[in-house]
Amino acid sequence: MMKTLATVVLTAILTSAFWIFAFGISRGAPPAAGGGDARVDGKVEGKGDATTVRSAAGSASLSVAESVVVGPSGLAIPVAGITANQLTDTFTAARAGGARRHDAIDIIAPEGTPVFATAPGTIEKLYYSLGAGGITAYERSEDGRWMYYYAHLSAYAPGIAEGQKLQRGSPIGRVGHSGDASPDGPHLHFAINQMAPGEKWWNGTPINPYPLLAGKAATR
Repeated sequence: MMKTLATVVLTAILTSAFWIFAFGISRGAPPAAGGGDARVDGKVEGKGDATTVRSAAGSASLSVAESVVVGPSGLAIPVAGITANQLTDTFTAARAGGARRHDAIDIIAPEGTPVFATAPGTIEKLYYSLGAGGITAYERSEDGRWMYYYAHLSAYAPGIAEGQKLQRGSPIGRVGHSGDASPDGPHLHFAINQMAPGEKWWNGTPINPYPLLAGKAATR
């Protein structure tokens, strides 16, 4: 009993230390420069998703086991604390006064909520899109077939860089409203593009992330 209690307390301390270390106490910090168990019952046990986070100076690291919510496809919902029932299918919603389709889903969460990798891959591009996605990150999957796009971030995770290898659950940044997002509705704009051989980070064919993360049919 005492051993179990000690384990729970230690896990809680390490998890808290991870988020403090990775994202800092201050929500207003400026942006930094720039597998585990595949069960699909909604949770991945922490022991299967150990993540190593290095400080911005590269002099220290912290390995912490964390739990992530995983959809039926094996992709993690990339915003901390969000469950499948909180997701909304906005893939076909009109944007720019009906001039274009959204081609993504918006995951609503408080400003500064941690954003992490939906799957293993490599950071291919860190890009500031003025008047559009704002602070963004493009992650290419390990097999090169998919590009995961994270936009409207308020900041990058400390030390993140192009070419960096990620595991599912590795820190990417924090929810925000950079670019053309409203400050009244901070969220993660999350998109998945299917990539043909030779296509660059800005190319690809959009697919709907909602069924993959929520385990439900597309609503439109």
